[in-house]
Amino acid sequence: MQRIDHLLPWSCPGTERHLSVFRFGSGPCKAYIQASLHADELPGMRVAVELKRRLRELEAQGRLTGVIELVPLANPIGLGQMLQASHQGRFELASGKNFNRDFFALAEAIAPALEGCLGPDGPTNVRLIRTAMLAALDALPPAASELQGLQHLLLRHACDADLVLDLHCDFDAVVHLYLLPQQWPQLRSLAARLQAEAVLTMEDSGGGSFDENCALPWLHLSRRFPEAAIPLACLAVTVELGGMADTERPRAEASAEQILACLAEQGLIAGDWPSAPEPCCEATPFAGTQYAYAPHAGVVSFLQPVGARVKLGDPLFEVIDPLDDRHSIVCAATDGVLYARERMRFAQPGLWLAKVAGRTPIRQGRLLSD
Repeated sequence: MQRIDHLLPWSCPGTERHLSVFRFGSGPCKAYIQASLHADELPGMRVAVELKRRLRELEAQGRLTGVIELVPLANPIGLGQMLQASHQGRFELASGKNFNRDFFALAEAIAPALEGCLGPDGPTNVRLIRTAMLAALDALPPAASELQGLQHLLLRHACDADLVLDLHCDFDAVVHLYLLPQQWPQLRSLAARLQAEAVLTMEDSGGGSFDENCALPWLHLSRRFPEAAIPLACLAVTVELGGMADTERPRAEASAEQILACLAEQGLIAGDWPSAPEPCCEATPFAGTQYAYAPHAGVVSFLQPVGARVKLGDPLFEVIDPLDDRHSIVCAATDGVLYARERMRFAQPGLWLAKVAGRTPIRQGRLLSD
């Protein structure tokens, strides 16, 4: 195991923050796994603890057939953002920016340098494109903020990987995944292993999230250079490991083993691993997800548990104004799975309270909320 510590730029005088990357194994293939980019989402960090322990064992046994980079704590900035004993890990307090938005767009940056260089040989094109990606990131001007420096480091470690797993969680949720629709056949076994209850697919959610900025460049380049053989060489997926409280040790150990089995499927770990279970949820378009909002302020009572299969018109939650007795029931706008609920039980303007994954697109434009 090799530990790589990067000093983040723009630390306040007298303080320093580091990004730590643990590198295991060697070989032609590479996987990159990071946890807690939203620093208050701790189930991924707990799973990363188990992954680090198991990868040490597998490396000592000589079973790693590729490179696996693990970042157990992808956001040292957000990890330290405590306000009156409440963790503020989703947005950088200095700028108000979401830590998982607006990553550097690689395809746009490298396309001019690739003109006339790509041909009919896919593996050669992959090598050229990855070299161009690394060169473009290395040529960026010095980071203008600590957050920008962190984002550039994360993307540089991930951009040449064959598989990228970004471990997150939602407030109160079942396991669910976000990924490109073109990559669903290859990632179905991961969903099955993790017993995901929803898989949301989209080509571009509009937020410049980390996983999309790893996978989308290959799709964009294949469309820009249709005469060249450009595979979708980076499988990238956001894995939402349930809810924020799901940090129990048995669950973390099981999730780590399921992820390792997926790495073995991708040719990164040798040996015998259990086959993926056959039952698996269906993938649905992210544009088919209902974000359910309250029509007014008030205390919230949920009427369905996470994981419930609901029909159009089924009640999701009620909102009651304690002063003037306004009472509203918010219902499902689509058939689907109630895969996430807000943890706060008082309705706020403009903040979703429940998410339902449906089959039929009902939204357009930017799909991600901040």
